[in-house]
Amino acid sequence: MNLLITGAWNDAKDHFDELEKMGHHIEFLQFEKEALPCSYEWVEGVICNGLFLSHEIEKFANLKYIQLTSAGFDRVPMEYVEEHQIEIHNAKGVYSIPMAEFALFGVLELYKQGRFFMENQNQHRWKKHRELLELNGKRVCIVGCGSVGTECAKRFRAFGCTINGIDLVPRNDKNYEEMFGLDRLEEILTESDIVVLTLPLTDQTRHLIDEVKLKKMKRGAILVNIARGAVVDMNALINALSNLGGAVLDVFEEEPLEEEDPLWEMENIIITPHNSFIGEKNNERLWKIIERNLK
Repeated sequence: MNLLITGAWNDAKDHFDELEKMGHHIEFLQFEKEALPCSYEWVEGVICNGLFLSHEIEKFANLKYIQLTSAGFDRVPMEYVEEHQIEIHNAKGVYSIPMAEFALFGVLELYKQGRFFMENQNQHRWKKHRELLELNGKRVCIVGCGSVGTECAKRFRAFGCTINGIDLVPRNDKNYEEMFGLDRLEEILTESDIVVLTLPLTDQTRHLIDEVKLKKMKRGAILVNIARGAVVDMNALINALSNLGGAVLDVFEEEPLEEEDPLWEMENIIITPHNSFIGEKNNERLWKIIERNLK
């Protein structure tokens, strides 16, 4: 197969020999916004992330295979893919472990007042904090119970939390106390100490967490968003923060977050630059998926 591989696959060049031994012909495009190193007609398969945001998929006349380096499908015109029966795979499971660890870290950072102690350390100041919280016994609502959400459930459960799930297709799963449909979200929010968003961005989930949902959340609750920024109405979140215990935000509707955005100055916010998916074993897991799917 004629494969166009982009720099979205970080260590792609380390596997070129193996791919060629499998019978594939390779062209490499470091930056997906740039011109292709080959004709559109040459391409039969792609390994990419946001290639079709800069190159119209209709130009790839012979495209029959897509491997994404991301877990989400929101950067691909799925209607076209389905209409033309193009085989497509995502990177499900590649980033679930580091993202789940990040969600746990973010909540603990707020519960254990990490910023307070770091500031004291920088100032060489010995000062106790008497209002630290425990994870044990807290109720966690995970919205989106795929591989990322389930890895989150495992870790919070290990800390003695009760885990409820919200998913488009509820199921029985030993990692959750119970799992409900989206129609139960508002009800579950009222009793949850921690809400973790791990669901995909679709027309149905855009601004799912809006003013109404935020008002339903418990006073002092923490919101964690490691899904997509547009799942949360950010203006509504800013207005609701005085009632919440804080928010852990790794994703934003517009990235990078503008320097003048008021979120930067808020004390009960942890902001990271879409970084929660990073882990040293990602490349190993991604290669296993790519190799299996191509075979």
